[in-house]
Order: sequence, then structure tokens, then C-alpha cells
Amino acid sequence: METELKKRINDLCEGNVAFDVPMSKHTSMRVGGPADCLAFPPSVRHLALLVKFLSERGIPFFPGGNWSNVIVRDGGFRGVLIGLNRLQGIRPLPEREGMGFYVEAGVSLKKLVHLTAEAGMTGLEFAAGIPGSVGGAIKMNAGAWGKEMKDVLGAVTLIDGRGRSIEVPAREMPFSYRALRLKDSEVIAQASFVLAPGEREQIFRRIGEILQERKARHPLEYPSAGSIFKNPLSRPAGRLIEEAGLKGRQVGGARVSEKHANFIVNTGTATASDVIKLINIVRREVEKTHGISLETEVVIIGEGAQQEEDFEHI
Repeated sequence: METELKKRINDLCEGNVAFDVPMSKHTSMRVGGPADCLAFPPSVRHLALLVKFLSERGIPFFPGGNWSNVIVRDGGFRGVLIGLNRLQGIRPLPEREGMGFYVEAGVSLKKLVHLTAEAGMTGLEFAAGIPGSVGGAIKMNAGAWGKEMKDVLGAVTLIDGRGRSIEVPAREMPFSYRALRLKDSEVIAQASFVLAPGEREQIFRRIGEILQERKARHPLEYPSAGSIFKNPLSRPAGRLIEEAGLKGRQVGGARVSEKHANFIVNTGTATASDVIKLINIVRREVEKTHGISLETEVVIIGEGAQQEEDFEHI
């Protein structure tokens, strides 16, 4: 990346920028090559200026929060990865809009779930234990226990390629199962969560039950990107993978978890290539066994070996 370009991005983010950053230090899977630039806008205004600048110059960019459902290929990312971690604003909704909060994209789901429980607001218990930030959870329409992010959203504020801030009612946004379709130039900046009054003790009890269930079923002792595949309509992806005899299958340092087959874990030495090759093996074997083509839930970005590209993306 040219020196002048680096300086301009650095100025737009008030110095909250790093260059040639190994993404293995930032993704929850702990794999990934170097990003040309990892920029952390300190406010929504700075985010808008950065997105406008990059869009006008045709520089590729990709936003993320805690990078918990993203795999960056070993070749890294040519362009700018935008870290939304510093967008931490939270404020109550005006009374006329209902009970809830406006929440900026970098706030962790863990923090938001606890805040709403403390306030005696029910509706977000299902999100307990889901890793990642508000922005990422909305983009993936994260869900569990029969509920999804779209069910508790009032509106979402987007930054478009011209740097404009646009608030869109959630009911008008193209949500689908584990996805929200946005233009490549659009970035989620904040959202309003509309909840209901509840009994604080009952809310915390339910959160505790969900966290215990996750601890019992998920391989939290290893780095992972959460669920690798979306659940088909017929039955859960984890069950299909297990029935195909793939629990424990390993490529390099990447392994299909023996605890939950829809998790691929990093046993300590995995590369992004290991993970992607294992994803390909799982998809191939499940299709051979069940005639079902699994669709990935994780997002794979960046540059890698040609053999990693021989599956439908994602």
C-alpha cells in the first residue's frame, strides 16, 4: 500500500490503524494471513468518512467486529479491513419508540445481553453465548432457540458508499436465514433493539440455562469460528456431518470437533488452508452420504491457493 494512501487512512481514523497485520491474531479461529490495513474508526462519523474515501478510490474493504465468523485466507487481504470495535455507543430508545436501546455496531452481544437483562428487558436471551459484535450478528442474522436478530430489531443504520447515514426499518431489510443481503459498499453502523418488559430474575435464569447448554455442547476449549454450516431444512448440519462419519476428521491442525460436528476447531497449528480444505472434505462427504449440499455460515475472504477455490462460496 502506497505511503500517501496509508497516511490518508491513518488521518481518517485518527491514528487507529495498523498495516500488514497478521489476521491470525484477530480472528476467533486464530488463522489468516496479513491484511494490508486494519483500520479502527473511532466513531460513526469517522466510519462514514473512511467508507466514502475507500469507495471513491475503488479500494476493497470489509467490515468486522470481533472477527468471530470470518476466516481470512493465508494469502491475506489486499485492501482495508475495517474493525468496528471502537463503536461502543449505547443509549436508551426514546419512549415513543418502545423499550430498548440504540446500539453501535462494535458493542459485543455479551455486553448487550447483560445490559438488557439488568434493565429487566426480555427478548435477547437467545443471543446469550453467541460470540461477536452487534454489527456482525445483524449481518449474519445470528440466531438460536428459534429466534433471530431480525426478530428484535427496530431499524438498522447503514453507511453507504457515499458516506451517507441511512436508517432502514428492519422489516424492510432483506433478511434471510443466517444472512442479511447488503451491497458491498454498505456497512452497518448501529441498530435499535426493541424489547419487552420482563422479570429480571427469570431473564437471568434463562440466560444461565442457555450458557450452560452451550458449554455442554460446544467445543469452547479450542479456537473456532462457531458453526461452520447453515442448518438445512431437513435436519441440523451437525447431525448430517456426524452421520457421515466425520467427527474427528483432521487436516493439519484443523479438526471436526468430536463434541459438536458443525464446529471445526484449531488444535493449535491450523492454517486457513487447513480449515478450508477440511470444509471442502465435509461438504463433499455429506453430499455423497446424504445428497445434501451444505452451505457455509462462516465468511471466507482474502487470497489463497487455487485449490481452496473449488467449492461454491459462501
